[in-house]
Amino acid sequence: MGISKFNAEGYNDPTAYEAMTAVVCEERAIACPRRPLVFICSPFAGDMERNIENTRYYARFAVERGAIPFAPHLLYPQFMDDHDQEQRALGIRFGTVWLCKCDELWAFGSYYSAGMKQELAKARAKGIPIHFFDEHCREVAR
Repeated sequence: MGISKFNAEGYNDPTAYEAMTAVVCEERAIACPRRPLVFICSPFAGDMERNIENTRYYARFAVERGAIPFAPHLLYPQFMDDHDQEQRALGIRFGTVWLCKCDELWAFGSYYSAGMKQELAKARAKGIPIHFFDEHCREVAR
């Protein structure tokens, strides 16, 4: 039997639902279902092999910190050509659509590529919280 989002009168009661879900999660020693969706912002172009490996590291770090990572530069190059300027621009556009669905943007590294700058600008324009990390996943002020 699951926990209802509605009270006895049939009205949506999100506060009670969240409280009861937290109690059940605690009793069962499982992770609560709400994890923030974070957009992973890191370089892709240039040394792609190294940048892909770094992005995988950053995504694992996000999972360890209790987040759900989304790294479009690990997804779209699987079926789009980053060397084709039209496809690259389309991939960045797709990524920014997903960015608007995210709770936060996490930017990694000390170098910000043109694509990263576009993502950061979009996050700022949309009021999406931004966290900055160095290459070793230590949070830094910017």
